[in-house]
Amino acid sequence: MLYQLSQWILESLSGSPLGEQLSFLRLFEYITFRCAGAAMTALFLSLWLGPKVILWLKNIRFDQQYSDRAEVGGDMSMRLIDKRGTPTMGGVLIVTVLDITGLLWAQWNALVLLTLLSIVVLAGLGFYDDYAKIAFKNSKGAHSYIKLTVQGILALFISVYLLKNPDTRTLITEIMVPFYKYPVITEVAGLGILLSSLTIVGSSNAVNLTDGLDGLAIGCTLIVTVTFIIFSYIAGNVIWAEHLMVPYVAGAGELTVVCSAMLGAGLGFLWFNCHPARMFMGDTGSLALGGALGIIAVLIHQPFVLVIAGGVFVMEAGSVMIQTGWFKYTRLRTGTGRRVFRMAPLHHHFEKLGWYESQVVTRFYILSIMFALAALSSLKLR
Repeated sequence: MLYQLSQWILESLSGSPLGEQLSFLRLFEYITFRCAGAAMTALFLSLWLGPKVILWLKNIRFDQQYSDRAEVGGDMSMRLIDKRGTPTMGGVLIVTVLDITGLLWAQWNALVLLTLLSIVVLAGLGFYDDYAKIAFKNSKGAHSYIKLTVQGILALFISVYLLKNPDTRTLITEIMVPFYKYPVITEVAGLGILLSSLTIVGSSNAVNLTDGLDGLAIGCTLIVTVTFIIFSYIAGNVIWAEHLMVPYVAGAGELTVVCSAMLGAGLGFLWFNCHPARMFMGDTGSLALGGALGIIAVLIHQPFVLVIAGGVFVMEAGSVMIQTGWFKYTRLRTGTGRRVFRMAPLHHHFEKLGWYESQVVTRFYILSIMFALAALSSLKLR
């Protein structure tokens, strides 16, 4: 919006003395300037609105009064009691600030609007899930098939839209992998749709599973977001894309502004979510942020880069799949279900080993940074 407004002012006053005085508005033509503006705007909005959102959530009793199924029992019961009453659905703050800031600073195009609209849809799904947990005072929430159905329909819509649009068709029909500069497979629309859908749905749920400790999910999300700020900027710049031999995607540069808005909104939320958390993002935030990362990865033609950069999310989701699969398999074969980890998702396993919550979060941050650096190395190692 600010870009369009600045261009309109400059064109209207072109050649006039006032137009010369307002020549600084040309700064809005630069993505780097708008990225900085988006990040700072989102950060300050989050810090300003945060206390108001916390008070509002408390007033309407949108707080956690139930035990998370993954956390029940053992030496963690006292920690659960201490956290009850903390406002949840803090993702409302993140998504609201992210969308407002993105619309304000980005140059609107199909990729930007598709991403911001999808974030709202996933936030709405997460809000429904959070509300169900609060209403019934348990951690069950919405049925998993409802969430997977909505996520699947959204992911399929995005994939088909990209396929039908001539400008973005190759994002689906060509499969790119890290550390290799050419598509490994071409003209595979069906496989591309499947891969894109799995990227979006998988990322959304993986971040959701990671959201179990104060600051864990949002901190790791911020690290991955910084990685995608770099990737989206390169993908949208024809010179840099050609130099680094990555797919050029017209208009993808504006996703850098969206990622910057996500960074600012996430940092502002982390101010209130760090231990001891004053509010939780809930599924409202985790499903939306995870989905956003998956969508951006698809839009810049780098879905497998997300697997590397989001290694912590992959570990968390993988631990749940392994734990559930092995438990069911051993129960079927022996009559008694057995576990691989002491508790899943993985962050609870380390808590059971005696790590403090702050230790788990900090060490997972370190792992996330290492995964992000590995992903960034794929830009040169080709």
